[in-house]
Amino acid sequence: MSELHAAASHDPAVSRGYERVIEALDACAAACDRCASACLDEADVKMMLKCIRLDLDCAALCRFTSAALARQSQSSQEFAALCARICDACADECARHTVDHCQACADACRGCAEACRTL
Repeated sequence: MSELHAAASHDPAVSRGYERVIEALDACAAACDRCASACLDEADVKMMLKCIRLDLDCAALCRFTSAALARQSQSSQEFAALCARICDACADECARHTVDHCQACADACRGCAEACRTL
């Protein structure tokens, strides 16, 4: 079997191993979307700009990483490592705000970062 063909093979065991991480990535992306949207409704939106920007970056990267894992990209581990770092940054920023949506987002981001590190 050629190296290219081997890399393109889809291993069901690998997919099952990624399921928990994919679920965490998808949940994190949704939490970040909810947080960004709710931040736009806050009285001082300017104070929430860093949070909103990180939410949007984190949601996009989580979705991208989820898709990479689902297709067993050979770069999955690198994407997951980057995603963990962005999730940590988003969690740290969201944790600074006392509103419920930011706290929920911080929790989802921490869980996602932890799941990504298992790879």
